[in-house]
Amino acid sequence: MEGILEFIGKLRENNNRDWFNEHKADYNAARQGFENHCVKLIAGIGEFDSPIASLSPKECMFRIYRDMRFSYDKTPYKTHFGAFIAFPGGRKSERSGYYIHLDPVDGCFFGAGIWCPEANLLKALRQSICDNYEEFNEIRHEEEFFSKYGDSLFDVDKLKSMPRGFPKDFPEPELLKLKHYFVSHDLNLDLVKDANFVDYLVNLARIAYPFNQFLNYVVDEEV
Repeated sequence: MEGILEFIGKLRENNNRDWFNEHKADYNAARQGFENHCVKLIAGIGEFDSPIASLSPKECMFRIYRDMRFSYDKTPYKTHFGAFIAFPGGRKSERSGYYIHLDPVDGCFFGAGIWCPEANLLKALRQSICDNYEEFNEIRHEEEFFSKYGDSLFDVDKLKSMPRGFPKDFPEPELLKLKHYFVSHDLNLDLVKDANFVDYLVNLARIAYPFNQFLNYVVDEEV
């Protein structure tokens, strides 16, 4: 893992095509290392979330190349490695899944959930949480889940007021204002470099599995 972090750190300081092309072999080695870790992570998650086991790492890993068409930042490469593990579709899936993000400068983290669902799905997710508030609350506040993910659900974009069509007296209105349903757990660099890092991630995924199940029940009804 240290080789992956080292390459990302150097890329941040030399984010241009000439440097990248000169160090393409280093990139390929770092990407292969990340892919190897993703293979183990997918296999581990697949032991309790069985459809995940059929995914390939290439389906889940994001490209290093940035889309610069609508961005003021014209640096050509991302300065992190990331993978979204969800079935079907991997990184392109509409379902709730598991995300790993490696960035030695801005921070590494593991997450679970749905990021930026389309409007109809977002409304359905809010409705399900409204209708099944006690069940969702039990998942959020389960001791092991809360010890790892805390209130990170609220560390995202949200509306300033209650969305239309939902009761004003809902006991926790901030839940229905969310634009994403995603939780995260920060990873320090010592942990990322540890030999048991992937096992740690698999355990984080296992803890988040009921959260993903709740969300995916809604996704499967809507999509």
